[in-house]
Amino acid sequence: MAVDATELDRLFKVIASRKGQDASSSYTAKLIAGGPALCARKLGEEAIETVIAALGDDPKAVISESADLLYHWLVTLASVGVNPADVYEELARREGRSGLDEKASRSTDGSKA
Repeated sequence: MAVDATELDRLFKVIASRKGQDASSSYTAKLIAGGPALCARKLGEEAIETVIAALGDDPKAVISESADLLYHWLVTLASVGVNPADVYEELARREGRSGLDEKASRSTDGSKA
């Protein structure tokens, strides 16, 4: 079985299909029913756990926490009505551009850096 970024797209379809379902029957439905604030809070918790794992000496923990992080990122996107393809497009737009230049352009156009 080939495993690549299309796993994210498949997972997002499952997550999006849970939107509006009975929150007592699905953890994903429960998160989405809680609104963007709950989803974002869980995403933040997973981000912190991923950072902690990365500071340790256990690559399997980093893999596990990264999977949790990506799942909660996708749930957060679904909760605010953003498709991962929109994020992919933004990444493609930035490709080949210096990260320093990209960051500087965001701080001069009124966006947060």
